[in-house]
Amino acid sequence: MTRSRLPRSFRAVGLIAVAALVWTAMGPLHGADRPNILWLTCEDTGPELGCYGDAYAVTPHLDALARKGLRYRVCWSAAPVCAPARTTIISGVYPTSTGAEHMRSAVRLPSHMKLYPQMLREHGYYCSNNNKTDYNLAAAGSIWDDTSAKAHWKNRRAGQPFFAIFNSTVSHESQIRSRPHTLQHDPARVRVRAYHPDTPEVRHDWAQYYDKVTAMDAQAGRRLQELQQADLTRDTIVFFYGDHGSGMPRSKRWPYNSGLHVALIVYVPESFKTLAPKDYIAGGWSDRLVSFVDLAPTLLSLAGIQPPEWMQGHAIMGPFATPPPPCLHGFRGRMDERYDMVRSVRNSRYVYIRNYMPHLIYGQHINYMFQTPTTQVWKRLYDEGKLAPPQTAFWEPKPPEELYDLQNDPDEVNNLARSPSHQTVLADLRAALRAHALRIRDVGFLSEADMHRRSAASTPYDLGHDPDRYPLDRIIAMAELASMPATNDLDRLKAGLRDADSAVRYWAAMGLLIRSQPAVRASLAELRAALKDDSPTVRIVAARALGEHSSGPDLEKALAALKALAPPDANDAYVAMLALNAIDALGPKADGLREFIRTLPTHDPKAPARANSYVRRLVETIVK
Repeated sequence: MTRSRLPRSFRAVGLIAVAALVWTAMGPLHGADRPNILWLTCEDTGPELGCYGDAYAVTPHLDALARKGLRYRVCWSAAPVCAPARTTIISGVYPTSTGAEHMRSAVRLPSHMKLYPQMLREHGYYCSNNNKTDYNLAAAGSIWDDTSAKAHWKNRRAGQPFFAIFNSTVSHESQIRSRPHTLQHDPARVRVRAYHPDTPEVRHDWAQYYDKVTAMDAQAGRRLQELQQADLTRDTIVFFYGDHGSGMPRSKRWPYNSGLHVALIVYVPESFKTLAPKDYIAGGWSDRLVSFVDLAPTLLSLAGIQPPEWMQGHAIMGPFATPPPPCLHGFRGRMDERYDMVRSVRNSRYVYIRNYMPHLIYGQHINYMFQTPTTQVWKRLYDEGKLAPPQTAFWEPKPPEELYDLQNDPDEVNNLARSPSHQTVLADLRAALRAHALRIRDVGFLSEADMHRRSAASTPYDLGHDPDRYPLDRIIAMAELASMPATNDLDRLKAGLRDADSAVRYWAAMGLLIRSQPAVRASLAELRAALKDDSPTVRIVAARALGEHSSGPDLEKALAALKALAPPDANDAYVAMLALNAIDALGPKADGLREFIRTLPTHDPKAPARANSYVRRLVETIVK
């Protein structure tokens, strides 16, 4: 199939494309003082669009929008999964700063913060959201005028400016694996990514993904047609973007460029050209680096509202536009039931990945991800020894650092972190990542359970911005040492287990776990003492280290500690998840706990419902 010879099932979508062309040809609306703003968003969709140069994609309506709008070459989602990505957008603050980085959490915001729809509404805008929310924040007060399947700009008062979101779910991860499905894209023409095995299942999933992107494009076309029919195109600024990379494994959930890079198309009508970015050219490209954290301040700027200083993004247009940042930042925290900590940063060419838990494999068993045929066949072939690098990497422990040249290696499989000719780039991006963590006061260096425990009287953001309660410099220093196993400074790690701050002790224990058996055997006395630490998370990491790399009485003590911390009703859901992950990692060594786990309560009455569901998934995995 070529884009000039569309299958019959795709010809109908061209009719809406004609309407889109009519829509883009309309003239200005005189007398409008504030723009309407329409966001067309979709799920699990990277820049796999015709207008972004993908010849396999069939996206006539977004291509038509791009011909009259501006495309951003590089827009990063900040998070490679929906809830923290949308949390970034609605707050204008990195979830690593608010403590909302973990999937489906419910973190309190400081009292001085508001979400952008609340601020727009205070200034007279009608704000509707049709209808995805999925934020990791528990905000005070009403957020939207309407957030439902019936939410629509047409429900506003006469003459009232509107901000409206229409979100398409048809391209979601769950839809690329739904069967039966008759493929419209030819799987023989799929470009299989270098990290995936080339199998019929993988080709089918990729082809079905492109089918779903075409269906999403048709939905966007209908919304644009609706706007044109209402004679509102002349005073409405339109944005299109996906919420993170594709739903395929090693895109979604991973803060590579493959998981964070999305299309961003912005159309500004002639009547509001003074609000457009300086590089706005109809049908053109912008080289400005854009992050989801920029979208909230951009909206406020377009509405004539000065973004508050606490917002961490940069307005890309409007009267309060700022110079572009030199880098973009991404992150990975807990993904459903599995813990991890990864930070990433990119400039216009290179992406740097910092794995703070390199002992964990990339492809930890996440129940939802393993429902995709590509994940299943990929893991089976690896277990059968039928794969070779780079297809093997996803199922193996991570290096502490990764560096990729996106110009020459768009699939990010050739790690340049040890390349002598790239050490300057590596050092620059490493420094940018550390400076960013200190600037935004990244609270992800706390375990999720410890973050909630230490911020119980305030909020994670307030905790993170109090250097007396959160000595981030010392914590980062220990995390950096711990996660670089080639650095064999056991004396510093042992001393860290005696530090006054629980986060320093947590990372010191993590460093011994990462260094495995030799380090654990050289630190038995310190780890035994850590089993009595007043921080549950320190006890769990120490127990896992002892459990994985010792036997006899030390193993028994480790299992007893994990057994005590596994019940969510007696501890909390976050402590329970960490303990259950440790028990799962022990494999046969924890067989004696299986009957206990089988009857374990899975409900923490104080936790969000989703957190309890993740406890339940871990119990099911361990019992199986």
